[in-house]
Amino acid sequence: MLALTLRRANEADADTIAAFNSAMALATEGKQLIPEVIGAGVRRLMASPQLGFYCVAEHEGRVVGCLLVTHEWSDWRNGLLWWIQSVYVLPQWRRQGVYRQLYDFVREQAKAEPGVCGFRLYVEKDNAVAQATYRALGMVATDYLLFEELKAGVRFLREPGEA
Repeated sequence: MLALTLRRANEADADTIAAFNSAMALATEGKQLIPEVIGAGVRRLMASPQLGFYCVAEHEGRVVGCLLVTHEWSDWRNGLLWWIQSVYVLPQWRRQGVYRQLYDFVREQAKAEPGVCGFRLYVEKDNAVAQATYRALGMVATDYLLFEELKAGVRFLREPGEA
């Protein structure tokens, strides 16, 4: 298996993570994030550990992949579900086990936290490669659909033609 260093991210990783998030949004959804907004969002989470944490995978000192873990309280389970979000692996590092190692790292982190009862993530409905990866790790598709409503004025995407 590829030799990686896995760790929780720190402030020095913020610009890289913001760039990864922007690349992921463009590649998976064709959306251009506003750099100032995503940069501030990454830094705010890092300054507010109650919101979650980022994990990074490094090879020879270079971050090659990352993911975000946020928390959801489950009253049914009397525990926290960790949501895995903002997964990104540099294109030249894909299909080499980077995500698997990040996922295993998160699993180990969860074992040390008695209040964590499981993991969730969402995936684009047409992303068969990612879905196969998650299934191979033991995750199962749920019967739920995801709905959202953003508050008026929330802006995180560039408008067409905007620099």
